[in-house]
Amino acid sequence: MTTTETSAATTVELTTAPAEAPAQDVSLTEAAAGKVRTLLEQEGRDDLRLRIAVQPGGCAGLQYQLFFDERSLDGDVEIQPHGVPIVVDRMSAPYLSGATIDFTDTIEQQGFTIDNPNASSGCACGNSFCG
Repeated sequence: MTTTETSAATTVELTTAPAEAPAQDVSLTEAAAGKVRTLLEQEGRDDLRLRIAVQPGGCAGLQYQLFFDERSLDGDVEIQPHGVPIVVDRMSAPYLSGATIDFTDTIEQQGFTIDNPNASSGCACGNSFCG
């Protein structure tokens, strides 16, 4: 299932998350890694990491949050696919197990997309998922 990230958050409803899913299963395509590196360079700080989280909200109940963060929270899982520093909080990790983050830049759309095997079918809005 894929959802487009055109703003700071994309809505997604997820099926029941695996109990002990490791965040290390989150992957980043080379295109997404390149875009994140470019954005990090523009920030001009070396203490930032891309934080990926699942938060309550949106029309389907849960939404993705992608943002740069310098904080370290208790239970964070840190990974570095393609050399890009990523952090996932312990509550979001099970929902993101097996997810692939990509970046699309075409005439039709631009933004991050998340292909998440834990997400159920899509809603009419195109940015959220329904059960």
